[in-house]
Order: sequence, then C-alpha cells, then structure tokens
Amino acid sequence: MSSATAVSNFAVCTLSRTAAVDSAERSLKSESQFGVQLRISRPYQNGAFGISQLSLGQSGSGTKPASSRMALVDERLAHSSNVAEPSGILAYELVQGALVRWSSAMDKSIPDPPTAVLLHGILGSRKNWGTFARRLAQAFPTWQFLLVDLRCHGDSASIKKRRPHTVASTALDVLKLVGQLRTTPRVLVGHSFGGKVVLSMVDQAAKPLARLVKVWVLDATPGKVRAGGDGEDHPAELISFLGKLPKEVISKREIVSALLQEGFSKDVAQWVVTNLRLTGSPGLASSGFSWVFDLEGIAEMYQSYEETNLWKLVENLPQGVHVNFLKAERSLHRWALKDLQRIHAAEELAVDGGGGVEMHVLEDAGHWVHADNPDGLFRILTSSFQGF
Repeated sequence: MSSATAVSNFAVCTLSRTAAVDSAERSLKSESQFGVQLRISRPYQNGAFGISQLSLGQSGSGTKPASSRMALVDERLAHSSNVAEPSGILAYELVQGALVRWSSAMDKSIPDPPTAVLLHGILGSRKNWGTFARRLAQAFPTWQFLLVDLRCHGDSASIKKRRPHTVASTALDVLKLVGQLRTTPRVLVGHSFGGKVVLSMVDQAAKPLARLVKVWVLDATPGKVRAGGDGEDHPAELISFLGKLPKEVISKREIVSALLQEGFSKDVAQWVVTNLRLTGSPGLASSGFSWVFDLEGIAEMYQSYEETNLWKLVENLPQGVHVNFLKAERSLHRWALKDLQRIHAAEELAVDGGGGVEMHVLEDAGHWVHADNPDGLFRILTSSFQGF
C-alpha cells in the first residue's frame, strides 16, 4: 500500500502532499514508506468533533448503537447515554498494517483484527507514539494500533469532559472509545501516566475478560509516584510553570529558552513545545502559536496520578491478564526498592490462562523510553504481537 487513508468527520479521502489537514498531511510522507493505513479522527478549528460513519459503523442520526464485543468493555459502557453521540469521546488515529482490511462499519459478524492501544503520558499526545506505531504496523501487518489523545491533551482538549479529571475517568474515556469502534484490544501499552490508565482500564472492565490481554506499563509503578532527584525534571513543577506562561506566544524558541532558564532539561523543553500549534487560518501568515492542552485539567490528572494506587489489582489479577512492567535504566522516575520487590513478589502469583506479572528493564534509556531506545523497546514488546 503506497498511500494513507484518513477518515475524518468530513469525508473519506486519500491523502497526498496537497491534501487536507495539518498533522495528517505531515504524517503521510512517513506512512507511505511504512505501507500502513492511517485512519484519523480529530476536532477541527471550529471546536466540533465528529467521527464519520465509516469510522464508527454508525451515524449520529439515531442509528441503534453497535453491540459491544470488547474484551475490555462492559456493554453498559458501550451503550450508555454518555457515548450515544460519537462526537464526545476522544481524538484518535488508527494505524493499520498493510494486510488489514477492516473498519468498524463492516458487518459485525466479520471479526476485527488484533488491536493494540497505545497511550501517552502527562503533557503528551498521540503523536508521541506515531513513528513507533508505524514501525509496529510494518512488522506486524495483520495488526492495527489505536493512538489516543487523552482528555485535556492534544486534539481531545477541545472536547469538554466532566470532572473529575482522574486516572479512572481517563481510563473510562478510552474504554468508551474502543466500545464505539467495536474493536477488541489484545494489547494495552501506556507510558508513565498512561501506564496507570491501562491498569485502570483492566480494573474497570467487565469480568471475566473474553480474551487474554497483555498490558505494558512503561516506566511507572502501580502506587506512589516519587519525584526525581536534584537536577531532574519534576512534572508538578513543570505544570505549575506552564500555567504562568501566556496562552499565545510568538515562537517556540522563546518557550524553550524560558524552560531552560527555569532549570528544566533541553529534552523536556523541546518535548513541551510539541503542544504548541500555529494560530491563524489555513493559508494565511501565522501570528504565533497557542497551546493545545487544558492545563487546569492536566494538573488535576497529575494529582490523581500521584494519588492513585492500583497495587490491589496487580496483586490480584483476573484470569487472562498479563501485566508487564518496564523500568528505564536511566529513568528520571525513582523506582523504590520496595516497589521492585513487590512486583517481583507478584510475579510468583501468576494465574492460569496466561495471566501474571513480569518485570523488564530497558537498557540505555531514560524516562522517554520510545524516544531514547526505540530499538530496545521494539524488541521487548515484539513477543506481544506474535502468534496472531
């Protein structure tokens, strides 16, 4: 396959260099060389967010909601009034391998392809996983990979969500989204904050699970979040500092400089400015950049991340769930000895049906595992996508 397909709330189109919308257009150059399909749903500048009939297999005109076939979704969630209108869930991209010939618009008797969900951390976006997901889709062409902008982040920031903004409510958003898409996640991958979100998805899912689910928690523990040491970046302080910056800025360079002067690392500064988007109308000269996140909501989410404790789930996993913890060798996140001991103890409590807990270490990587050592991360994750 030499082109990428984008499904938006306007039309189904084959993208080219001259086609449509910002991030999809910029992504096409790399998608074509990987031989994958890309389905995109995101809000547009008017704040409206919709998903086409092809994307969801239903329209917003009173069509009977599709029945849930999720391994990780309670039918009550998929049919709840909160998700009757697809415009109110999350922005996402569905990256499909070259051999995938499926959409949620197809007859429900046609099985969906194996699916993995990849979630970003605090102040991130689905774009963090874009390159890595395309690599996975090239290596495993029968799989599809769902990349999501979590609430208050990226293109989902314009989709108003009810409080509280917590790990649990964030997980419920993703459960509702996969319910609407009628896909059955077999693998859940979450980085940092996203790691607790995937654990919470398992915690909230209907039991027993229909299939074995492999969960990857990347550089996060189930319980207490420990701040970095001297000279390391502190997310709570970063969120607080960003709140002092103007909502519109002239250049990304000035934000990078301000963050460096405040003592944040260059890597974090350059990562933060990926949350800036050009202002102005398409085709007109831009006057600057504006932030795409809801910082007040993100502050609540990070507080919940610090407070949420999911050890009870990890130490009492339901049958059919296998949780993999990955620690970055040079992580900014402090893994306490007792956390490591507790995870290793949970490994001894493996349940029947392929469930259990496993610990991994990614060498030569800091907290940003998919950027610091993508080759090593790819090798570690590969086993989860084999045999389908």
